[in-house]
Amino acid sequence: MAAAPSEDKQIFLSADMACRLAAIDIGSNSVRLLVAEALRGSTYRILDEEREPTRLGRSVSAKGQLDDESMERTITALQTFKQIAAGYQATSLRTIATCAVREARNGPEFCRRVREQVGLEVEVISGDREARLAFSSVQNAFDLSGKNVIVADIGGGSTEVVFATGNLIESIFSTPLGAVRLTEQFGLGEGAVPEAFQRDIVRMEEEIALCLKKRTTRPLFAPHFLVGCGGTFTTLAELVMASKKEIDIPVAGYKVSHAEVRHLLDRLLKIPLRSRRTMAGMTPDRADIILAGLSIVDALMKRFRVNTLVIHTRGVRDGLVREMIDDAMGTTVDDPAHRDAAIERLAAACSGELEHGRTVALLAGRLYQQLATTLDLVAGDKLLLECAARLQDVGYVINYDQHHKHSYHLIRNSRLPGIRAHDLEVIANVARYHRGAHPKRKHENLARLSTEDQSRVQRMAAILRLAGGLDRSRSQQVRDVRVRLEHDGVFIDVVADQEPLVDIWGAERRTDLFEKVFNLPITIQWAGGPDAAASDNGKPAKPRRKRRGDDADAAVSES
Repeated sequence: MAAAPSEDKQIFLSADMACRLAAIDIGSNSVRLLVAEALRGSTYRILDEEREPTRLGRSVSAKGQLDDESMERTITALQTFKQIAAGYQATSLRTIATCAVREARNGPEFCRRVREQVGLEVEVISGDREARLAFSSVQNAFDLSGKNVIVADIGGGSTEVVFATGNLIESIFSTPLGAVRLTEQFGLGEGAVPEAFQRDIVRMEEEIALCLKKRTTRPLFAPHFLVGCGGTFTTLAELVMASKKEIDIPVAGYKVSHAEVRHLLDRLLKIPLRSRRTMAGMTPDRADIILAGLSIVDALMKRFRVNTLVIHTRGVRDGLVREMIDDAMGTTVDDPAHRDAAIERLAAACSGELEHGRTVALLAGRLYQQLATTLDLVAGDKLLLECAARLQDVGYVINYDQHHKHSYHLIRNSRLPGIRAHDLEVIANVARYHRGAHPKRKHENLARLSTEDQSRVQRMAAILRLAGGLDRSRSQQVRDVRVRLEHDGVFIDVVADQEPLVDIWGAERRTDLFEKVFNLPITIQWAGGPDAAASDNGKPAKPRRKRRGDDADAAVSES
C-alpha cells in the first residue's frame, strides 16, 4: 500500500535509508512493474522490471467489459508484482490502470477485486493524464530544447498524442486506436480469414486515418521528429535492426524513417502469423497485434507529416516514478517563492516579454484591488489575474498571430507548483482572452468551466486587457493607476513621469470588454508623475468612442 506523502518525504530525506519506489501499470495488453531506487536530482536507478501479457482489454471493444479469464490473469500478475516490490522493501507502491479499465463497464468491479484480493488501490487515469506521464518520461530522456516534437504512446486500447514545443505541452489528444482493440475489431489475430485479410487491412487503415482526422488537428509547427512510447515502437525498432543486421545498438533513441516503417509493414503483411512469431526481433506475444500497431505508426507519421521516428523505451511507468520522487522530495508543496520561480521560468522560456508581463501584472493587480469592493470581485482572483498577466504571451513560442490561443494550451498543460489544476484552467482562460475575440460560451475552452467561473474569467480578462493596453509601448512608462468610480463611469488616472500617449491610446482601444461586462464607460487620462496629487482635476469628459482600426491589438476573428 502507498505510504502517506509525509512518510515518503521522511524516508526519502533519511540519511541512512534509500527511498525505494514501485509503480505498476495495468494496460490493455500487459501489466508492467518498475521497482526503482531514488537518487539525488530526482533521478533513479532501476532495481527490477517485470511484464506480464494478460490481454486485459481483449473483449472491451466487442463486449464493453473485461472478461473473467483476463481479469484472473491480471490479478495473479498483480499478486506476484506486489510480492516482488515487498521483496525490494519498496516504501511506496502505486498502481494505475489505463484504457481497458477506464472504458469497461465492470472496471469498478475489477478495481474492487484487486483491492480485496491483492490489497492494492488502483488509480484509473484519464487519457490526458496518461499522455502527461508519457511526456514527462520523454522530456527526461531527450533534450527537447528548441525542438518541435510529437510524442505518441500506443497501447493496447488507445493512443495518446502530445504536441510539444521544447519542454512545453501545446496539445494533447486521446484516441481509441489501440493495437489489441484494432486487431480484434478487424479480425487480424488467430482467427483471421485469409480470403478477407487484405480487405480487412484496408478497412483498418481507413478507420485509423478517419479517427485521426476526427480526433486530432495537425500541428501548427513543423515537427522535427516523432517520439514513440510503448511496445509497438520497441518491437518496430528491433525488427528494423534485425533486418539490417545491426548488433549491439541500443533501442533507446534509435531512429527509423517513415519509409522504413512502411517497408516493414508491407513485408509483415505477406508473412503468416505463425512465421511472424519466429522472426528475428519479434516479441512472440506481440506478433498478432504488430500489424495494427505498425498501421497506427504509419498513419501518425502520415497525418502529422513527420519523417523521423525516435524510439523511447520508457513511458508511463517512468513518468509515474518520477512524479512519486517529486512528491517524496516535497517539490510540489504550496511555496509562493517556488511558484513564482516556476512562472518566471515559463515566461522567460516562451515569450521574451518578462518586463512587459511583470508590468501588466502590477497594473492589473492595482486595477483589480481598487475595483474589487465596488464591483463585487472575488478577492482571491487577484493572484490568478496576476499569474495570467505574467504568462499571457507564452504563446509567442508557437507563433504571434494566434499566440493568445497557444498561451491557453501551454498554461493549461504546464505544471506550476502551488496552483491547483482548476485554478490553472481559469488562469489559462484569462490569458486566452487578453486579446482577440471576447469570451463566448461556444468556445470549447470556456465551456469546460461552470457558469460562475465563466463570469470570473470575463471580469478578469476585461481588466487584463486594460492593463495590457497601458503598456502598449512595451516601455514600462506607466508606474501606477488610480481608479475612481462615479455614478456615470470609471475614471482611470495614469501615473507616469511623461505623458504616455501610446499607452493611453492602447488602453482606450481595449475598453470594450470592460464596458460590456461591467456596463460602465471608462475615461483614461494622465495624472502626472508619482508625486502628482490624487485630485479630481475637475470632472473628466465622457469617454470618446474609439475608432476600430487595424492595430495588432484589435480583436481577431474566431472560427
